[in-house]
Amino acid sequence: MQAFNPYLPGWEYIPDGEPHVFNGRVYVYGSHDRFNGHVFCLNDYVCWSAPVDNLADWRYEGVIYKKTDDPDNREGKACLYAPDVTQGPDGRYYLYYVLDKQSRVAVAVCDTPAGKYEFYGHVHDQEGGLLGNRPGDEPQFDPGVITEGSTTWLYTGFCSPMDASRHGPMCTKLAADMLTIEQEPVFLMPSRPYSAGSGYEGHEFFEASSIRKFGDLYYFVYSSIVMHELAYAVSRYPDHGFEFRGVIVSNNDIGISSYKPANKPMYYGGNNHGGLVQMNGKTYIFYHRQTNGTTYSRQGMAEEVTLLPDGTIAQVEMTSCGLNGGPLEGRGTYPAYIACNLFTDKEAVYTGGYGGGVWTDGCFPRITQDGKDGDEEQAYIMNMLNSATCGFKYFDCKGVKSVTIEVRGYCSGAFEVKTSWDGPALATIPVEFTNVWTEYTADVAIPDGINALYFTYTGPGSAALHSFTLQ
Repeated sequence: MQAFNPYLPGWEYIPDGEPHVFNGRVYVYGSHDRFNGHVFCLNDYVCWSAPVDNLADWRYEGVIYKKTDDPDNREGKACLYAPDVTQGPDGRYYLYYVLDKQSRVAVAVCDTPAGKYEFYGHVHDQEGGLLGNRPGDEPQFDPGVITEGSTTWLYTGFCSPMDASRHGPMCTKLAADMLTIEQEPVFLMPSRPYSAGSGYEGHEFFEASSIRKFGDLYYFVYSSIVMHELAYAVSRYPDHGFEFRGVIVSNNDIGISSYKPANKPMYYGGNNHGGLVQMNGKTYIFYHRQTNGTTYSRQGMAEEVTLLPDGTIAQVEMTSCGLNGGPLEGRGTYPAYIACNLFTDKEAVYTGGYGGGVWTDGCFPRITQDGKDGDEEQAYIMNMLNSATCGFKYFDCKGVKSVTIEVRGYCSGAFEVKTSWDGPALATIPVEFTNVWTEYTADVAIPDGINALYFTYTGPGSAALHSFTLQ
């Protein structure tokens, strides 16, 4: 069994993923988008988990908390935004979250990592005042938590780039009851209006606080003001001394120059959120991508990163094989939705953005599915117009002599098969008008070794790509 990106089924939409290892399994806690949804986070919290020694074997744990479980949301009018979970000093598991259009931090509790969480209370001070609702409090958002002994550190914040009323992400020390403030919020780093000379310029905090401790260092991961990247800062202390160290991942690969110009977007990006985790001696970053031509149907992704002795992490590429431990086998059938690159000759950084002189809504390729939200339909790539390219990385190829693609759509052109996004075509596969999935095969000589694989559509019409097979 191999692990792909996205690591969950193509019909599941879990962004903002926070991975945590409990009792030999990695559990991912995130918000829950709806396929074809009209806003963020429309669905209830669910959980998926996998054994740390088999990161391809993900198990659906079910709904762990409904939006209507919050006593302030019995009618379900508010959405559950990005949560985080920590194991408290009493051994129970605590889920921290913020409802949309509110700024107080709610907490739910469960005896197991992925059981039914029950509402527990709100973070408050000694007098009962709710954090985020008191005079002078800055709004709470996207909680991240870490527990050390009897102390839990809570990280929150949302800072629009030009909003001078927001000063940066906050850290609040909580007592052993997981609710009561022991130390009032302190700011970890400046927001953009206050960042001059700080070292954070160009990568100031936007949202998505996430905290981990590896060795003696605390790693604060966050979404910067450019949204598509997860940046990080490091300190030896949980509540001060954080210094900007760089970018870990971008959901359009901006900043990566190993296989293309650094500023060239290779996917249609958007907001980002995720966290670090260590398993079996390796370190991974979890993040998300946008699908369906919208920012409201996001899917979880993960990549292995290298934690250097000085505490730094070099930016990693988006890949199709993130948790696999290496390249995918260069043989067999693969679903098209595991594409890690998706673009046309008209560049656009953001999903639904402006690129190449045109608005890209409706005229760029996108990953989608048939049916409705919850239908276990294999996702695919639609709207492959002239010059549209999808890329897959990486495959360990040995003796690949033919490639078969499964296509439908009103198209009358051809797919070029390449091993680099701007390289020569190694094969050309003509396709025809068809409203059912149809297979087309061509001979190809893919070099032995580790390769990327790109499919570029040329010609009139619009094609959809369901899968490809290497033989």
